[in-house]
Amino acid sequence: MIAIIDYDAGNLKSVEKALKYLGQDVIVSRDSSEILQADKVILPGVGSFGDAMNNLDHFNLVDTIKKVAEKDTPFLGICLGLQLLFEKSDETPGAEGLGILKGEILRIPPKEGLKIPHMGWNSLNIKPQARLFDGIANNSYVYFVHSYYLKAEDENIVAASTEYSTHIHASVESGNIFACQFHPEKSSDVGLRILKNFASL
Repeated sequence: MIAIIDYDAGNLKSVEKALKYLGQDVIVSRDSSEILQADKVILPGVGSFGDAMNNLDHFNLVDTIKKVAEKDTPFLGICLGLQLLFEKSDETPGAEGLGILKGEILRIPPKEGLKIPHMGWNSLNIKPQARLFDGIANNSYVYFVHSYYLKAEDENIVAASTEYSTHIHASVESGNIFACQFHPEKSSDVGLRILKNFASL
């Protein structure tokens, strides 16, 4: 059973639909006991860092997510869900993130000829041993929509990166914690393979 966390800040339906297409047993829930009993957990996310953290706090999900991380349940953050795993973001100064991983969430710097948000398909530089990208060719394209990006403190947790105005840490893996800045559920066959890899962990 894969639990998708519902906190009124995510693209839940598209993630759920992609997983069901892959034949996975899925629930969408904000019930802590259901989430803690799941075999795997996904935190999607669309919107602002501060609002999302307020919602997680409102639904008493902050401690639940930290317990999932501590008990070695495979956990996947998607888009804003990646950013929330870190301590803070330039998007909402003063707002505390989950702090499960260490790094900075920074605004993509303006660059002539490039639009912000970074929106559309971009290629990934994938590390050879990245479990989420098993069977996926380096420089494969995935779909991004974001104005803020991760700069992880520990380069060793970076599974894939991309270039858009700056060097962007596009995916991380640390123990049972996985996260993607891009949207695998909107990234065609490559994205489906990523979700399948996560489901198969």
